[in-house]
Amino acid sequence: MKEFNFEKTNQELMEFLDNSPSSFHAVANMKAMLEEAGCSCLLEGEKWQLEPGKGYYVTRNDSALIAFRIPKKDFTGFQVMASHSDSPVFKVKANAEIEVEKHYVKLNVEKYGGMICSPWLDRPLSVAGRIVVKTENGVETRLVKVDRDLLIIPNLAIHMNRSVNDGYEFNAQKDMLPLFCGGGQEKGCFLAMIAAEAGVKQEDILDTDLFLYNRDKGTTFGLNGEYIASPHLDDLQCAFSSLKGFLAAEPKDSVAVHCVLDNEEVGSGTKQGAASTFLKDVLHRINSAMGRTEEEFLTAVASSFMVSADNAHGIHPNQADKADPTNRPYLNEGIVIKYSANQKYTTDAISGALFKALCQQAEVPFQTFHNRSDMLGGSTLGNISGNQVAFNTVDIGLPQLAMHSCFETAGSKDTAYLVEAARVLFSSSVYGTGNGNYRLSF
Repeated sequence: MKEFNFEKTNQELMEFLDNSPSSFHAVANMKAMLEEAGCSCLLEGEKWQLEPGKGYYVTRNDSALIAFRIPKKDFTGFQVMASHSDSPVFKVKANAEIEVEKHYVKLNVEKYGGMICSPWLDRPLSVAGRIVVKTENGVETRLVKVDRDLLIIPNLAIHMNRSVNDGYEFNAQKDMLPLFCGGGQEKGCFLAMIAAEAGVKQEDILDTDLFLYNRDKGTTFGLNGEYIASPHLDDLQCAFSSLKGFLAAEPKDSVAVHCVLDNEEVGSGTKQGAASTFLKDVLHRINSAMGRTEEEFLTAVASSFMVSADNAHGIHPNQADKADPTNRPYLNEGIVIKYSANQKYTTDAISGALFKALCQQAEVPFQTFHNRSDMLGGSTLGNISGNQVAFNTVDIGLPQLAMHSCFETAGSKDTAYLVEAARVLFSSSVYGTGNGNYRLSF
């Protein structure tokens, strides 16, 4: 039986999560890991010169990233793992300060994605994201992370809201605005603080993409350290696992592609989302740079496999009846293969079988997930990206609790399982032989 260093994997995951308070920071941290491993940066606006055996990466919008390694010119297909960099969060609006009775200043924010609101209350929060500043030649992007307790969204005392424990409906404009500072501040004090943090002049800031983030650090808990908890497990846990597997892999016949897209939580319909041409553009450029024809590209797609990796719902200890009666994924019992008859998940018998064979080769456990037949579930990026590149795709994830909370829980073993499965995926090949038959090479 394969041995795993769960403690080391979790330490590295927690460090990555703690340093990735926004999708922009997550991509910057992945870039640093890729460059440390010798991968070269490519720009979409420049011509690509690619060599077999070398690793490359390209970003779009600073919030989506695709890394790849071409084993040889006559590669047979693409082995892809796709995840997403964004999480449900509150975004800071323009002209953010709202003064209240000359005694408080709060920030005007709006919801990004479908989050659980209540966990954001009464926690130390801060702000992270990017700003765009003017330069002599145009504009320049700067990352910002205010690394101190800066904000809090205060609850209303139960004496003034007796129904808070009876299913209270939070109003995002009224209940969820964070307290920033005392009253009497000069207008623009928030932007002035951001400028000071970034080391730029306030008047040079032209625009911002700034978000609240939870200051609580990731942790391991449980009697025997069975569980981990952290912000952004959905879906940076999968993105981290995919990247670690990519860096450890040895591609032979197929191009290994680590793909992290943005804006999954709001429908993926952006230039850097799963519905965009980002993945398709990169794959076409790989094919073209290797001097291959369009027909060779299409035959490569037919012998490719994509794993859409986005976390899954584990059985809840207090709400076990919310899950399907015969498909019961638990934390620490392996990767979850997700099925949906309405194709919210792309897994079918073929892609499910291929992934199970891959897990068996990797010696990692797997489980299955279906929604209860009387409950609607969410969707993910696999079926959306299929409108651009028609890969044989399986939807998977790691089991977790409290999905879309600002502090989520998962198993302490499952990250290492996915890292190994990703390594085997990126080192393997799938050959389509027609009529639903495939040959696997590990």
